[in-house]
Amino acid sequence: MGPTPTELTESDAASTAVGCPVDHHGYQPFEMDDPFDAYARLRRDEPVMYDERIGYWVVSRWADVRAVFEDWETFSSENAQAPVRQRGPAATRIMKDGGFTAYSGLSARIPPDHTRIRAIAQRAFTPRRFKALEPTIRENTRTALRAMLASADHTGDFLRDVAYDIPTVTILTLLGVDPSMVPTYKRWSDSRAAMTWGDLDDDEQVPHAHNLVEYWQECQRLVAEAHEKGGDHLIADLVEAQGAGAEITDHEIASLCYSLLFAGHETTTTLIANSVRVLLSHREAWERIVADPTAIPGAIDEVLRYSGSIVAWRRRALADAEIGGVAVPKGADILLLMGSANRDEAVFAHPDQFDITRDDARNHLSFGFGIHYCLGNMLAKLQDRIVLEETVAAVPSLRLAGTEPIRFRENLSFRVPTSVPVTWEA
Repeated sequence: MGPTPTELTESDAASTAVGCPVDHHGYQPFEMDDPFDAYARLRRDEPVMYDERIGYWVVSRWADVRAVFEDWETFSSENAQAPVRQRGPAATRIMKDGGFTAYSGLSARIPPDHTRIRAIAQRAFTPRRFKALEPTIRENTRTALRAMLASADHTGDFLRDVAYDIPTVTILTLLGVDPSMVPTYKRWSDSRAAMTWGDLDDDEQVPHAHNLVEYWQECQRLVAEAHEKGGDHLIADLVEAQGAGAEITDHEIASLCYSLLFAGHETTTTLIANSVRVLLSHREAWERIVADPTAIPGAIDEVLRYSGSIVAWRRRALADAEIGGVAVPKGADILLLMGSANRDEAVFAHPDQFDITRDDARNHLSFGFGIHYCLGNMLAKLQDRIVLEETVAAVPSLRLAGTEPIRFRENLSFRVPTSVPVTWEA
């Protein structure tokens, strides 16, 4: 039986008073530069740990993370999109006055609403649409690579020059939005990440609150436009399904749009950047996909396991429960460390080794598990595959540049590099 949050908090106060701070095994919730040593210590020493700094039970072993994902009746997703830090009064007022009522598209919804909306969205989110996008993704990649390779000093930033725009253009096209709005949607997405998963004080929240109001109003406008004009895109498909009797409201369609315009590109940008970063830092793996591009799909799954875009996700206990033999109380907030689970020694042999020939890499939990398994996983992997295919063909001599370690943004859930500096032979 584990201690309750109240007991832990009182214990913390006593420990601090005698100069013995609580041992979090090196885990720092918002630090993403290199969390993997701390993850290993958590798995070994305290695989289910209450972290009073954030108010979450932190779960780090693969079997426990998977079990929580699978048991949606006990462990609800209702807090998946809740702000980690409570919104301050100024941000709350801005969002209320701006009519901000966005709710999760799918990830924070629970059955029966989740089941109903996902079934409708899945019919629109089809492989046919993905296949139709492939020529555009490939041409956009070639254009971005040509622009980067035109650099006179043979240096670039793969995140900025290639990975940044391509997934955004793809998801905007999928949703029928003008691709010229990429910078606007990126600004809104940055604000959504900061407000939901960041550690902002009240004053820092204010500009992001304004951005989220704009973002939500645009999603509502897109739904209204689809009613008026129709079109050959996903929002129009959902509006058409609604007209044919599907049980989905305009607010739910706008909320799907709000979620997809973020999730559909932000994590894919990071996946592409991390794929190039990790492969280039393991030169033998890069040379292998240069020689044999058919090895790229396996390499992508290994990147997702070894260095995924999303390393933590949230759940809430709806009843007193146990996780890995540790009692957690009803109402407990739970942080599932997929980034740790994906390196669990009990599941993956030599988990800290990057091996694109690994035959069990697809057992990673980077797309979640169970009823909330990522709806866009195929589109994300398609875009990453195309970018890698085009990159190894265009610039096989690509290398990481500089000697400084790559830094990552502070965030509770997303492990996003701030840049991926590269160089290549003339």
